[in-house]
Amino acid sequence: MSGPPRAAAVRAVLFDALGTLVELEDPAPRLSASLRRRLGQDVDLDRCGAAMQAEMRHYAANCIRARDDVALAELRLECAGVLADALDLGADAAELLPCLTDAVSFRAYPDVLPALDRLGVLGMRLAVVSNWDVSLSGVLARLGLGDRFAVVVHSAGAGAQKPDPAIFAEALDRLGLEPTEAVHVGDDPRADVEGAHAAGLRAVLLDRRHAGRGAIGSLAELPSRILNLAAGEG
Repeated sequence: MSGPPRAAAVRAVLFDALGTLVELEDPAPRLSASLRRRLGQDVDLDRCGAAMQAEMRHYAANCIRARDDVALAELRLECAGVLADALDLGADAAELLPCLTDAVSFRAYPDVLPALDRLGVLGMRLAVVSNWDVSLSGVLARLGLGDRFAVVVHSAGAGAQKPDPAIFAEALDRLGLEPTEAVHVGDDPRADVEGAHAAGLRAVLLDRRHAGRGAIGSLAELPSRILNLAAGEG
């Protein structure tokens, strides 16, 4: 495992998206309601939740393919097929696609905008580096976050997924910065922390449930952590 890089002036902060900037609303109740409304099917929440877990595993393993709108549409239909198999309702992928669309909804964490504002006051350039598909910029825009970031890099566009250093390298290249001038923030110890270290960046782990061992529990703590890193205090 690579350790944290040497200290240097911090000029940019990179963010993971899901689990850091945005969260997925519980998809099971949304899917259950959509199945009832669209298909007249009553499916309990446990079954809906298990089906959505299967769909999300397929998406996570394949989102790197969705580099344009056509590829994204193909992947979404595949995911609807996974949902169809898991639910076993006699409905095919095309019939379940609208229900899947209804089930997936994101919202920004309440601590995001204040933290971004504070980092902006500190003069930090901001970017997103996420294992996501081509729709990422649109999701951020709908949540009122799109104009806060100078660079948005998703794995489908980069052709690499975290923890691969290549996805971080693309963001840094677009920012015109060296790795030691940036800090990456995310909620996954391997993808975000180890990946950032392998790419030469410092990293801050966000653990909203069990902050400890150097992690922060909220993005409200991030500006002071960035100042400490900039001062070489770790």
